[in-house]
Amino acid sequence: MSWDVSNLFCHDLLTRPQPEIGKILVTGATAYIGGRLVPELLARGYDVRVMVRTASPEHEERWPNAEIVVADALKLDGLKEALAGIHTAYYLIHSNLLKTEKLQLADIRAASNFRKAAEQRGLKRIIYVGALGDSEFSMSPHHRSRIHVAQALKGANVSTTVLRVAPIIGSGSRSYELLTHLVRKSPILIAPRWARNKCQPISIRDLIKILVGVLEIDETKGKSFDIGGKEILTHEMMLRILANILGKKRLFVKSPLSNVGFYAYAASLITPVPALIVRTLLEARQNEAVCRNNDIRRVLSLQPATFKEAILRAMTREELDQVHTRWSDAYPPAHELAIKLHELQAPPHYATSYSLLSEKSASSLFRSICKIGGSEGWFGSNWMWKLRGTFDRMVMGVGISRGRRRSSNLRINDVIDFWRVEALKNDHLLLLRAEMKLPGMAWLEFRIDRETDRSRLSVQAYYEPRRFFGKIYWYVFLPFHHFIFNDIIKQIELRS
Repeated sequence: MSWDVSNLFCHDLLTRPQPEIGKILVTGATAYIGGRLVPELLARGYDVRVMVRTASPEHEERWPNAEIVVADALKLDGLKEALAGIHTAYYLIHSNLLKTEKLQLADIRAASNFRKAAEQRGLKRIIYVGALGDSEFSMSPHHRSRIHVAQALKGANVSTTVLRVAPIIGSGSRSYELLTHLVRKSPILIAPRWARNKCQPISIRDLIKILVGVLEIDETKGKSFDIGGKEILTHEMMLRILANILGKKRLFVKSPLSNVGFYAYAASLITPVPALIVRTLLEARQNEAVCRNNDIRRVLSLQPATFKEAILRAMTREELDQVHTRWSDAYPPAHELAIKLHELQAPPHYATSYSLLSEKSASSLFRSICKIGGSEGWFGSNWMWKLRGTFDRMVMGVGISRGRRRSSNLRINDVIDFWRVEALKNDHLLLLRAEMKLPGMAWLEFRIDRETDRSRLSVQAYYEPRRFFGKIYWYVFLPFHHFIFNDIIKQIELRS
């Protein structure tokens, strides 16, 4: 398979590829970091196995040269199979929503299972991405969990490299989208006390180079490294740099109020990032994330990018519509385990359908369908969609502002506002699964069928209620379906 060097980060990495060492396992490959690491390893000639929790045709399409294995880190038996014949494993599994002790314990149990399976299978190395933060003072649940996971992995008779990473800046990253949307949408930026804490943000490009580089340098085996960018900045300084890049005049106001929950909720209303994730990010800001040493730069002969350089690269990727992974790929947690439409034991309790005949080709209509949502909106009745999205975000849902990874194309598991792509067949079908707060399960299907010399374009909504309130919800919104769905298919046909 040929690779477009312009889309790869490691083409100028000074270390030498070593595919002869054996098979490499990447966990968390469907998330932000792992999704960018896999193509880099494949392009350097490595034999890669990708571990996922559920099978999907999207995985084979996305990584045709990789081996796909289904396993869950919480189930030891499946891990043993996944780790058979592996030389080095990248451990990129972690929860971003450590609200309860139960979730924190689950993270540690997963790491312990992985360690046991790695020992039994005779792995040579584990490479783990943790969080950079001061471990001598009070920490957020996020930092504590990352430290405990690192300890669980390092307890193995397997050489473990731990990378303690600062906030990541790149197209599609949580920190990047949070910062840029705050600056774009808020004329007044509140700066609580912890906004003046220091951190060392790193470009996703540099992080991927380091992940590949430590695999190719024996000196990194069994060691821990602090991973940060070129500059030490405060949260407020980053916002000021962004405002300057975007040409936005913003008023910065110092605030004595430091309640993280309040700021997380407020920020979630004007950014694509949900409150639960924003809270995790802001809690981490209460600890300084500064490298105590920069050994990794010497080992890999690497000069990291500045914050401004990382921002400009991310913006360029967005402008070129080349965002390859995004934070929403892994949010909500365990979304890939959600019940699919074809997995229901009986047809959905409710369904409604609208259609029209068009003289236009199926490919033209399908291209139009695939541009729906995100910055394009829903082609009609947008105020209704925005109102529903605003309500969803207010009740701590994903909201409609979550947007899309790319505007020009889709793949299975992509996010479209508060929907996720469940099935995709070119020029024929797009099936979306609802991820907004609902008293039931919902799907939205766009379909194109050929009828003699014309194409039938249809949209069908499916709904499976939970309990009595779920049924009431369907009937309350049923009158709006006629306007919304008829409008959508007419606009799709007009714009195709």
